[in-house]
Amino acid sequence: MPSQSLRTALLPLSLIYASAARLRAALYRAGIFRSRKLDGIVISVGNLTVGGTGKTPMVIWLAERLAAEGHRPAILTRGYRGGAQSDANGIPMSDEVAMLRERLGASVQLGVGKNRYATGRTLEQHGASWFILDDGFQHLALRRDVDIVLLDSNNPFSSSAVLPAGRLREPRTALKRASIVVLTRTDHAPALETVVRRYTVAPIFYAQTELDAVLRAPGLTVPLPETEQKSARFFAFCGIGNPNGFFDDLRRWGFPVVGRRGFRDHHRYSPDDTSSLLQEAAASHADAFLCTEKDLFNLRDVIEQIRLPVYICRIRLALTDETGFWDAIQAEIRRHRSGQVP
Repeated sequence: MPSQSLRTALLPLSLIYASAARLRAALYRAGIFRSRKLDGIVISVGNLTVGGTGKTPMVIWLAERLAAEGHRPAILTRGYRGGAQSDANGIPMSDEVAMLRERLGASVQLGVGKNRYATGRTLEQHGASWFILDDGFQHLALRRDVDIVLLDSNNPFSSSAVLPAGRLREPRTALKRASIVVLTRTDHAPALETVVRRYTVAPIFYAQTELDAVLRAPGLTVPLPETEQKSARFFAFCGIGNPNGFFDDLRRWGFPVVGRRGFRDHHRYSPDDTSSLLQEAAASHADAFLCTEKDLFNLRDVIEQIRLPVYICRIRLALTDETGFWDAIQAEIRRHRSGQVP
């Protein structure tokens, strides 16, 4: 976040940005800007802020649920720095795409590209009929059956300022487009519910990030025993949209963290980064490093240079009311498919 003085200076630009976002949404509603429609069912997962709400764990949860019900879902994502490297099938591999492939394997198809309609049409030709639109709330060029919006309960509106003065991509009023709202990192937030209700009548659900495993990098085959999770001294670092969210989770999970450092989202680590991290870890008397699963991809060029053990936290999303959440998704799909929603 910029400093308070810089935020104040940037507020006029934020007003312009917010007006442009409202106008863009209105032009799509009026049909002046065209939204294109896939034949399959599209479930969008997105947020109002720039990163850090638990979007990727939600995408994984949906993909696993659909696969468990016998579907072979496809994830449509723009990716990030996707052209840097591709897998054996020619799919551009950003950090998030690499993590999705690692976690979901062949049960889920991945479609990566800026034009998610074109990518979806290609996947439909290969049998896909269920799509998860990753980071899709602002991607109005593709129509969706369900619009899931995630809000981090610890910082839901990021000081209420729109970019560039704050981290909001759109004004709060954009919540009226949401089909379902999920408040993350909490299981009870009545005050936040009251605020959300000013903008939408969509059903509200709660979710927490839970620790699934702590695995030694780079192989991810050796788990860290639970006793050592509580006794070792860790230096935590990450390059994600909301580093403080990860550090708060580590505290909630009971890890003894003796130092920490956050990098910008999607940060690709350099030899200089590893040197400074090792220096900071030594000064903190750390025994090992802890980072997110997404960081592993961006460490691939330098991880052999890190002399301390590096462990990644594999997490999963735990919904307070899974049945009610899934029922709400199904109900919204039925509304769209019956023609009740234009």
